[in-house]
Amino acid sequence: MSFKVFVPSHISCFFSVYNDRNILKSGSSGAGILLDKGVTTKVKKSSRDEIILKINGKSYENPSISKKTGEYIRDKFQIDEGVAISQDVEVPMGSGFGTSASSAIGVGIALNNLFGLDLGIVNVYQIAHIMEVEFGTGLGDVIAESSKGIVIRKKPGAPGFGEIIRIIKDDLFVITKTFGEIDTKSIIQNPQISKKVNELGLKATKEFLKNQSINNLLRISFNFAKKTSLICDEVLDSINELNKYTLGSSMAMLGNTVFALSKTPKEDLENVSNQERFLITKVDNQGVKIF
Repeated sequence: MSFKVFVPSHISCFFSVYNDRNILKSGSSGAGILLDKGVTTKVKKSSRDEIILKINGKSYENPSISKKTGEYIRDKFQIDEGVAISQDVEVPMGSGFGTSASSAIGVGIALNNLFGLDLGIVNVYQIAHIMEVEFGTGLGDVIAESSKGIVIRKKPGAPGFGEIIRIIKDDLFVITKTFGEIDTKSIIQNPQISKKVNELGLKATKEFLKNQSINNLLRISFNFAKKTSLICDEVLDSINELNKYTLGSSMAMLGNTVFALSKTPKEDLENVSNQERFLITKVDNQGVKIF
């Protein structure tokens, strides 16, 4: 017996960090976009008394949030059977797509079904949130990925503690291009950087709540990226080019990734140089899927 789960990836447009002694209240506020490409997790029982992980068909021995989530659930519920986890990641890892949260959520839901743990979905999301905060890979992607479409994280925290609003249900294409990774931990755990990010992120969220349009989302996101000084020259050059052919573009937080929104991607990209290097997805309006 095996279970398979798809969890959409998530691009954060702007954010602010909130830390609390209660890890379930820690998180981030801001706005983001769910993509219809993400992480598909398949789990099955294994004869080996351990967690075996493969990512995109290759054995993965490095520390990972997927293994950490599996080990947490095995220990918490005293499961003495081995587990084989296989994950297909359709977007770049460590580049602002929220793949750590997608991976943790997928493992949590799949193991809950595999072993009949009878955990409510909110409890599963909370476990994934705990894993991500402890692992230092993110703060707000879990609650975002529990929703669909384009969302505002109005109140920080895990599902059940934070508050999220789904907005803008248009069928839009998301065009992305990645230039490398950014270590999320180095940003959210750096006092000087996080202070600046928080101040700008809170202002950005308040401003967007007054006018929740696509154009305003992209404008505020780009201003946030510039003012935080997180944007690199390669991303900036790509943004300037994409702005000519799309509804607008900005930088995914946190990653050296440019993203743009479009209604007709083929036409929009006809004149863009190196267009074959762009990943084209759609805004995900379906949410988490269990197969």
